[in-house]
Amino acid sequence: MPIVMDAAALTDFLRAEFPQVATDYEVAAVTEDELVVRLVVADRHLRPGGTVSGPTMFALADVGVYLAILSRIGPKALAVTTNCSIDFMNKPAAGRDLFSRTRILKLGRVLAVGDVLLYSDGQAAPVARASLTYSIPPDAS
Repeated sequence: MPIVMDAAALTDFLRAEFPQVATDYEVAAVTEDELVVRLVVADRHLRPGGTVSGPTMFALADVGVYLAILSRIGPKALAVTTNCSIDFMNKPAAGRDLFSRTRILKLGRVLAVGDVLLYSDGQAAPVARASLTYSIPPDAS
């Protein structure tokens, strides 16, 4: 499926629909193969010990799949997560941003499945891997 929303359109969508978190995320790349989102890590994203919290990493994975789907189907704000599995594999580097590399594995009329690898800036090995399924709302008739 071709790209119908580029990085600028996705950024504008986040600002309009999710202003409370839009400044946390930067859509770095949208290609036929993947979508890359950067999380600008701040103190509020850290857990004791100075590492990025699990819920913050889940949010980045979720946003990555959501935006990857919207990049293909357009601005459907009511697409929702129906399932998520996440493996935390390595500790993120302290004081470094995170980024997600998302691939859409299946994009149907009703469900979409995405795979995400999360990286800490400057680290070669991923810090987490997630698989998410989304429900896509029907077109209004």
